[in-house]
Amino acid sequence: MLFRGFESNVDTFAEFSNSLSTDFMDYTGGVFNRRKINNDSTILTVTDFNDEIKLHGEMYYTNNPPQMLWFFCANPPLKDGETTVCDGEQFFHELSSSMKDLLSRKKLKFCAHQKNEDWQRVFKTNDLNVVKEICNNQGKEVQINEDGSINLVFISSAIHNSTMAENPVFINSLLAGKHLNPKGKNIRFDDDSEITDEIMSELNEIAEKITIEISWQKGDILMIDNTRIMHGRRAFNDEKRDIYIRLCSPAFPF
Repeated sequence: MLFRGFESNVDTFAEFSNSLSTDFMDYTGGVFNRRKINNDSTILTVTDFNDEIKLHGEMYYTNNPPQMLWFFCANPPLKDGETTVCDGEQFFHELSSSMKDLLSRKKLKFCAHQKNEDWQRVFKTNDLNVVKEICNNQGKEVQINEDGSINLVFISSAIHNSTMAENPVFINSLLAGKHLNPKGKNIRFDDDSEITDEIMSELNEIAEKITIEISWQKGDILMIDNTRIMHGRRAFNDEKRDIYIRLCSPAFPF
């Protein structure tokens, strides 16, 4: 749901989203570098780079992703940089029968290696016992290495159920993860078999077919159901593009 045509700033964005939301998250365990706005750990910039980000569900590399997302356009780009969205229920409907069968039999396996300084930033602590507790709550396996680095493993289905969808929903972090690290083996199936180029080709073709682009205007506020709607971003070159995000749950019947 896009709210446009109102005089909005960061304060009114916070007040408006506060009135409709609860259980705001601070992005602990998140993979992107995000800076706090107005020293509020629940109002964050989206990323610190300009490349395209393929469609994904927010934090679907944990077992408790936020149910709802808020975006705020503090400053739109002069061109490009559109936010992309698509309906995960429609995505599932577009999958071939063989792909539906494959994704019903195999889960996705996300692996990560984080150096000491990286996991301290991601988990907002320098205490490995706290990291273990967070990972346990997020459904991640953690291995601590002798050099102070850690290895993480998270396994999850690519298909989920949504309270707002009658049918199964394709929502996960596969497309974005494979695009940002195309040569890596950080994402594969849970039996350690490869997610092939042919598989990714079908999924990316469907994504482009059903994607809707949102060209930002200053003051826009966007609310997204993160149990059903995937989002992403087109690449851009304008360094003044400034979009903020909040992760939360709805404070109304969902």
